[in-house]
Amino acid sequence: MELDPDEVSSMYRTLAGAVVPRPIAWVSTTSPDGVDNLAPYSFFNVAAVDPPILMFAPVDDDGSPEGLKDTPRNVRRTEEYVVNVVTEPVAEAMNETAATLPPGESEFDRAGVTRAESRVVAPPRVAESPVAFECSLRELVDLGGSTMVLGEVEWADLDDEVTTDGKLDVEKLDAVGRLSGSLYAATDDRFSMERPP
Repeated sequence: MELDPDEVSSMYRTLAGAVVPRPIAWVSTTSPDGVDNLAPYSFFNVAAVDPPILMFAPVDDDGSPEGLKDTPRNVRRTEEYVVNVVTEPVAEAMNETAATLPPGESEFDRAGVTRAESRVVAPPRVAESPVAFECSLRELVDLGGSTMVLGEVEWADLDDEVTTDGKLDVEKLDAVGRLSGSLYAATDDRFSMERPP
């Protein structure tokens, strides 16, 4: 089978099904009106290390006045957000926050997750998440049907349970990855390969 992107209605299923597992950015923001928003995005990754830049790219919302979902709209207005890492114990709560809620209702409350005060940004982080990155907006990039959010990490909150000798220990962080549709992957089945010189 071969696909010409110009000949098919959407490449979403092919891209989302082949580029797996994808890390999940569980992004918390606060609206200018003070409503805390929490939503998962699996088009997410590290964009740079120096300076430390994370990116996520929500699909646009044609039904909103600005064409953006709540999260990128809040980021545009406040220039702050938190990326919380999703692990197996909070996977179901993360899924609950994917629901479409009316304005003024917070996904924190719907999912029953605890707000924790951030160190340098206004939006709260998820207390149950062992890793959270407090970010300031670097740039919003229009990608047609999506808007890529590039943010600089201003502070990293790491639970001591996922560190060894003062460093993040991937053997202790059971992050969850997104596959396609309703499928997810655990990251606790690992193998090692030495990089050649």
